[in-house]
Amino acid sequence: MKLKPGYIFNFLYLDKVHNLMSVRNTTVLLEYFKLLDVHESNTLNDVQFFHFLHCVTDMSKVNIKTTFTMFDWKASGEISFDEFYMLICIIIANKDKMEQQFLYRHSRAIFDLIDLDGGHTITPAEFCATGFLFNIKGRAYLQMFRDYSGSGGENLTYNEFKLFIMACLDKEEKTLEDRRKKKQKQPIIGLFTERNSLLSL
Repeated sequence: MKLKPGYIFNFLYLDKVHNLMSVRNTTVLLEYFKLLDVHESNTLNDVQFFHFLHCVTDMSKVNIKTTFTMFDWKASGEISFDEFYMLICIIIANKDKMEQQFLYRHSRAIFDLIDLDGGHTITPAEFCATGFLFNIKGRAYLQMFRDYSGSGGENLTYNEFKLFIMACLDKEEKTLEDRRKKKQKQPIIGLFTERNSLLSL
């Protein structure tokens, strides 16, 4: 999931320690929510929610419907400001490449979001259906998911989910470190080839 340019959310940021918005940003978000709430019911219905996400993100119709189901915590058919706030925090975390840190910091709330059937475990199907929200996709993550499901089945309990998130963080850190090392080597190789071409003259 990616945030499209030109929207106010590109200028909002999460606190680095708690991965939440500041009071000022939350106030801005509340005013934005009130503008979207044309019925003045302090909620957004599924149509408003769909058009909002369709405008500000690159989500598909199926993913938007899944997101609505995830965030409609009370099964009321509407999204309140609390639920909207959580969604925007996830979108901003994606924008700032802080998905894994957000997952770790708010693991209980995220676990409850992903647990679509309310069974107190996350199935591989639930994980695959909701992974787009945190840019978690691919066989490597699915294999890691299966590796951490040690409760006798394929499903993850909350404690296993926390371990899984820590493993994802380690994997992301290792990937970033490998990229940094690769970038540092490239200019050196370029200098040697340039020097050799000058020497041959």
